Amino acid sequence: METAYKPLADEIRPRSLSEVVGQQHILGRDGLLKRIVDSGSIPNMIFYGPSGTGKTTVARIIAERTQRSLRKLNATTAGIADIRRIIDELDTFLTPGGVLLYLDEIQYFNKKQQQSLLEFIEDGRITLIASTTENPYFCVFGAVLSRSTVFEFKPVPPQEAEKAVQRAVEILNARREVPVGVEDGVVRRVAQACGGDVRKAMNAVELLFSAAADGSVITLADAELISQKSAMRYDRDGDEHYDILSAMMKSLRGSDPNAALHYLARAIEVGDLAGICRRILCSASEDIGLAYPQAVPIVKGCVDSALQLGLPEARLPLAEACILLATAPKSNSVVMAIDEAVADVKAGQVGSIPRELQNVHADGTGFEREQGYLYPHDYPGHWVRQQYLPDALKNRQYYRYGDNKTEQAARNYWEAIQK
Repeated sequence: METAYKPLADEIRPRSLSEVVGQQHILGRDGLLKRIVDSGSIPNMIFYGPSGTGKTTVARIIAERTQRSLRKLNATTAGIADIRRIIDELDTFLTPGGVLLYLDEIQYFNKKQQQSLLEFIEDGRITLIASTTENPYFCVFGAVLSRSTVFEFKPVPPQEAEKAVQRAVEILNARREVPVGVEDGVVRRVAQACGGDVRKAMNAVELLFSAAADGSVITLADAELISQKSAMRYDRDGDEHYDILSAMMKSLRGSDPNAALHYLARAIEVGDLAGICRRILCSASEDIGLAYPQAVPIVKGCVDSALQLGLPEARLPLAEACILLATAPKSNSVVMAIDEAVADVKAGQVGSIPRELQNVHADGTGFEREQGYLYPHDYPGHWVRQQYLPDALKNRQYYRYGDNKTEQAARNYWEAIQK
């Protein structure tokens, strides 16, 4: 009689916190989550992080160490009726110590569904452990969030994932009469290509073994073929979308062309042309600004070319724009100036527009007095001393010259004219 098939991911699932790969920041010897679990006093918790990082595994381990009855729901398929069934079990012989509810993908529960748990997690009859791949501060109802402790699960580093991959190889070989050979580098390649998702690594190992006959050898070429693009994590509606674009823009600002190209490549790989173009157009004015004003038309030309070409050719003008911006001199004088001006306007610091700057159409309709405007082009250097700001702000300075040669040249020019 054949043994029932058991998925590798289930067979390799850790049975204790010490077996969990990665997450040392919360599960290491002095990790806060480990200390909480060891204390036996389990609070309401929200596990936040990418898939395949151990959220469900840790929740199961915690459940096994409590005296509470474990109930599991997945918010993608569960509804109010499922919650009510759990509530109906409270204070019965089915749940003598209360319920530990593991709610997976809580972001798919609407506000009303999340609110239905409030009374019971507040009085302690239900201990909630919820998991989500999206930022809980955006997707979890505030009242639930305030009663919970958030723990972030991070992508598993390759060196940690490698331990799980090696164990998976050993388990699958133990199932065979004749073991399969594994070339040097295969384990490392699978661990690196999983993008921090251990479940993805397990699936890759299982596929490699299913394609290998007894006594054959799994080659590095096989591993590279099966793991193509698997390291990519990208959700256009999730945090990763904004993280990659943010990292690209900050790399441009930080004058690191290599990092900028890396994040550009990640965004290109999933075809996010609109996001890329918006960020680099913004960077040209926000981060380079008047230190190299020509960056704006150059980058606009690169963006127009990219949008006209489409991918994959669009990568060329986009890369050109990124390298230009990363290596250009930097100035944020434009940002600082306009932000200060906007802040004054929002604060109500506006004042009346000086008479000499008002539209001349008012003259002759009760404002017969001379406007008094001085036309700068009638004066040497095309400049004449004149008040332009309202009286309430007449000495306000928003723009301060940056320390780059372009802005300093403009400063020297105007200082000479104004003397």
